[in-house]
Amino acid sequence: MALTPLACALLLLCMQCTLAVILKTANNKPWVNEFDSIELSCMIESLATPEPRIEWKKIKNGEPSYVFFNNKITGDLERRANIREPATLVILNATRSDTADYRCEVSAHRDTKSFDEILISLVVRVKPVVPRCSVPKSVPVGKSAELHCEEDDGFPKSQYQWFRNKEEVPSDPKSSPKFFNSSYTLNREKGTLTFSVVRKEDAGEYYCRAKNEAGVSECAPQKMEVYDINIAGIILGVLVVVVVLLCITVGIFCAYKRGYFSSQKQTGNNYKAPAKGDGVDYVRTEDEGDFRHKSSFVI
Repeated sequence: MALTPLACALLLLCMQCTLAVILKTANNKPWVNEFDSIELSCMIESLATPEPRIEWKKIKNGEPSYVFFNNKITGDLERRANIREPATLVILNATRSDTADYRCEVSAHRDTKSFDEILISLVVRVKPVVPRCSVPKSVPVGKSAELHCEEDDGFPKSQYQWFRNKEEVPSDPKSSPKFFNSSYTLNREKGTLTFSVVRKEDAGEYYCRAKNEAGVSECAPQKMEVYDINIAGIILGVLVVVVVLLCITVGIFCAYKRGYFSSQKQTGNNYKAPAKGDGVDYVRTEDEGDFRHKSSFVI
């Protein structure tokens, strides 16, 4: 049935009413490993304007900045990104600083709805670096010990695993026959392995692995020795020290009793002259080492 001119006019009017900018994305929360490429898709589903204005903004810490403006890549994505028609943003070499929210904005002045936008949250995953591991070289039986493992570059935050002689240390020692007799606590978030009481079978080579969604890194193995405390040797050593100190004390006492520590000796140089009597003068001659007296008479 042929349409009347009025019906055609109404149909065209309805078609124009439905023309509007409508944006969609394949993934509004994409992720990528550092140094890989990633597409932030911005697809235009409906559009009447032949050459719409397309802009991309990066929003980090609440501050927006242009990364695509006036048909050019700008900002910190310059030379590292391009636009794939019609509006998809392709980052060629993602770095950890690219983790942010990105907003695709399209303006079409001929459309009934002339503006639309879509927000995409990008996460750049960073592989952990080689962790810093600390393992005590030697621990006595029955004492406590703590092993440390840490790295700060990985994103998301790394989880940690410990290995002894290439066997993974389980979270629960009772779950493995090889660790059944061990008493420890494993913290996978902080990377600590804490022994409450060290046993001989806890000796071995330990190393740590840092792991997240981007990859893994390990530190070099370090040997931990466990030794017995020689109680008899300690007691014998204490007795020897006591005997030596006793001998020194007795020797000092005997030397003092025999006069070896006397501070003064009677010599001619420190001889004190006797007190003068009445009418007697004492003089010392150069030829004699002693005093002589001469008498004086008082009439």
